[in-house]
Parts: sequence; structure tokens; C-alpha cells
Amino acid sequence: MNYLTATKNKKYLMYISQNYSYAILRPLQAQILAHGGEVRWFLAGSEVNPNFLAANEQRLDTIKDVKSWTPNITFIPGNIVPGFIPGKKVAVFHGFNSEKRSSEGNRGHFTIRGCYDLYCTQGPNTTTRFKELAKQHGFFKVVETGWPTLDPLFNDTLNNPYISDDSRPTLLICSTFSRKLSLAPKLYEQIKHFSEQGKWRILMQFHPKMPAEWVNKYKALSNENLTFIETDNVLPLLQAADVMLCDTSSVLLMFLLLRKPVVTFCNQKPLPHLLDITDADEVEAAIEHALTKPSDLMQNIESYCQELHPYTDGQSSQRVLNAANEFLQSNDKLKSKPLNIIRQLKMRKDLNYWGW
Repeated sequence: MNYLTATKNKKYLMYISQNYSYAILRPLQAQILAHGGEVRWFLAGSEVNPNFLAANEQRLDTIKDVKSWTPNITFIPGNIVPGFIPGKKVAVFHGFNSEKRSSEGNRGHFTIRGCYDLYCTQGPNTTTRFKELAKQHGFFKVVETGWPTLDPLFNDTLNNPYISDDSRPTLLICSTFSRKLSLAPKLYEQIKHFSEQGKWRILMQFHPKMPAEWVNKYKALSNENLTFIETDNVLPLLQAADVMLCDTSSVLLMFLLLRKPVVTFCNQKPLPHLLDITDADEVEAAIEHALTKPSDLMQNIESYCQELHPYTDGQSSQRVLNAANEFLQSNDKLKSKPLNIIRQLKMRKDLNYWGW
């Protein structure tokens, strides 16, 4: 059933704590506004920069402001949200299940912290497990919607500043920030060589928590062959590249959804949809092989994408909004969420809020 018309005159809060959350929620904001709803942003903690707010985006500065505004629904791309934030709390995730730690099993991406009323999942490989958990816990619902972040990925690429008429293949290099998992310390000499060689047009983008030491070292490599980019929106970079070099960062999964090959270095869970290598001397050959788009690799990528995120219509935001509105209007009887006293106290302390 279509619940999008129920958006009109309702209030939707975007609760964020990281800069990358702006890009995650903006496609959803666009749908809310297009259907007559109101949107406000609350920036929790010191790691989110208010300067990234657009001129037409409205911020609520304090918890008191949030409670006074009384949102009907609060969307959260992070792991936790305080119970004292008003509105039905809807998890939209800050990334895919990249399985960085193979020992996590059903923890990590699937950790249930007792904060949410509704999980909007990205595809079958997460929906199945979350539905099992919903049955087990009883205090939340699960709807598979696709990820709103990706809507622009499948839409028009006009005005993309990173698309070039350069005839060389474009290599995008991304890395996570963990020293153990990051390719940045391990492949510096190879990437320096690539920047001097000029065989490819290279774009580089790191996780925002990457140590400044490595950000500065790679920035220093910038020349006509390599461009280091700091941005809160990686999607245009993904659209502009032909192949990616990565480690275990979840951004590689978004790149795969464009049906483009990824070379990984020491990935924690190398699978057939990745070209994984463990020897720095093999990086160049692996990239060259990926650029040929070998048929077996491309078939494996397609199969994986159908499980990860089968939606390529650019309408996941509509499905998320529809699911949230339906949940708001439903009479489903769910159990009460756990009290989480220690976690709630910690969040109160972090936000310096002690009211009701």
C-alpha cells in the first residue's frame, strides 16, 4: 500500500553524528519535502561539522529544541539513539555489512542495541537475519527497502565534477582507517609509483577517521595523475571510476553495485566477487586484469549484488519513507524496548542532557 501521501504535515528528524550521514539522509529528505513533510537536523557530538548543512536545511541546536519540535519519526544512520529523542526511531544504516572482523559472526552489523522501532534493510543478505532477530526480540519490525544513500548512484551523472574526458582509465583508491586493515601504510610506495607513472587517472579518498599522518602523505602525491579528495559524498567518485583499489572498507560494496570490479588488498573475507591480493608487488597486474572485466568475475559480482542490494531504480528513499509512515499508522503490538540504563546514562552524559 502507498503511504507516501501520509507524509504531508508530518515531522521527520535526521539524527546524525558523522559527516558522511548528510549524504546518507539527503535523498530521503528530498522525498519527505516532495511529499509535504517537514525536516529538521540534529547534530550529535563533535565529529559532525555543521558547515556541511545546506542553506535551506534547518538545524535543531539542542535536545530541548528537538523535544519541543516533537518529530513523528526520527531517522538514524548510526548505531545508537537516545530513548528520550521523540518519534518512532528508524534505522537506515551507515554502511553495508562489510564483515571487517570475521570473528564477529552475527554481531557487528547485526548487533541489537535496543534503540530502534524499525529497521529498513538493504537487501536479502541482511533482511533474513534481521527478521530472525525481530522474531527473537519482539520489540522492532524489519522492512527491506534498499538504502536511500544509493538513490543518486543510479540516477543522472550530469554535473559530476569527477567525470573527465581524460582517455586513461580512472582508478579510485579508497581505504579504511584501521592501521591493521588499511592499505594506506602498506601500499604507499606502489601508489607513489602509480602517481609518477601516469598510466591511470587516479582519484583518492579516505575514511574521515584516517590518521592525519597518512592523509598528509598522500595529499603530497597530488599531481596531474593523482587527485586526493576530501568529501562528505563519495557517490560521484564511484560513478567516475572504472576500477577501485580498496582494502576492507565498506565503500567497495557501493562500487560493486555499479557492476564495476574491485581489487582488494588483504581483505578480511576475500570472496569470488573481489580480486583480492596479498602481495604489494601484484597490485598493478591485478588492476590491469580488473580493467578487462573478466566474465567470471562480472558474473560473481552480479550474483553478489542481487543479495546485497538488488534495487537499481533509485527509489529506495520512497520505500523507506513509505515503510516508516506505514509503521507509524500501524497497530502492531510490539514488546517494550529494553531499558538499557547504562547506555542511556552514557548518551545523556555525552549530550549533556538530564531532562525528560
